[in-house]
Amino acid sequence: MINKYSNIPLYCQLKNLIIEKIGTGEYAENTQIPSEQELCDAYGISRPTVRQAISELTNNGFLYKEKGKGTFVSKSKNHIDIKNYSGFTDSILDSQIPGEREIVYVNTVVSSDYKRLEDIFGISYNQKVDFAEIKYITKQNNEVFSLNVSYIPLNVFPAIIDDIKSKKPSYDILRGKYPYIPVKSKSKLEIIYTDQCDAQYIQVQPGQALINIENILYSKSGQAVEFIISKYRADKCKLVFENSK
Repeated sequence: MINKYSNIPLYCQLKNLIIEKIGTGEYAENTQIPSEQELCDAYGISRPTVRQAISELTNNGFLYKEKGKGTFVSKSKNHIDIKNYSGFTDSILDSQIPGEREIVYVNTVVSSDYKRLEDIFGISYNQKVDFAEIKYITKQNNEVFSLNVSYIPLNVFPAIIDDIKSKKPSYDILRGKYPYIPVKSKSKLEIIYTDQCDAQYIQVQPGQALINIENILYSKSGQAVEFIISKYRADKCKLVFENSK
């Protein structure tokens, strides 16, 4: 219950109560929570206090509002289990059936137009290397939760675009290319915000927080063979870390 003599602000207490009810299933996914007035009456608190609690829970992804209907409980976030995370998760080259991904588009870009590709793949300033740029989305329960872009050098995988379009499995794509099979990855994680371009694919409003993970896949010799940028919806995904000493 709400303790009006506590040092914890009333709206924080209400937030915690609602989160607890979501956790126990009393407020189930996609069901409507009590109205502002009902919460005021139930806990003997003011409407501005209730509004602040609801607003923060909405901004944090616990609740969502439907105009003219009320406030509802959001679906649980998808878990990305870091103890099993290898950096190969959204790779094209390491996917069993990369052509089965929901491809948004496939394009060819030149390294000289992308300084980062030159740095990652060790391309000198006077060289030009063509790359396949493959953009695809990942869904779970028919909801988009990540947008991914993969860059693969065409001088190493000249048929990769046709391979993807013909839905070839990775073992066919890598057949006869043993020096270039990815065996190691390097990852970077940061929080970014959706721009207008990405918003249309990931189905959110511009400015919404995303978990951005960048992976570079390396062959046994240390040569970079693929660069992947994965943007996960922060309101749909939860990172779970586990480690032992």
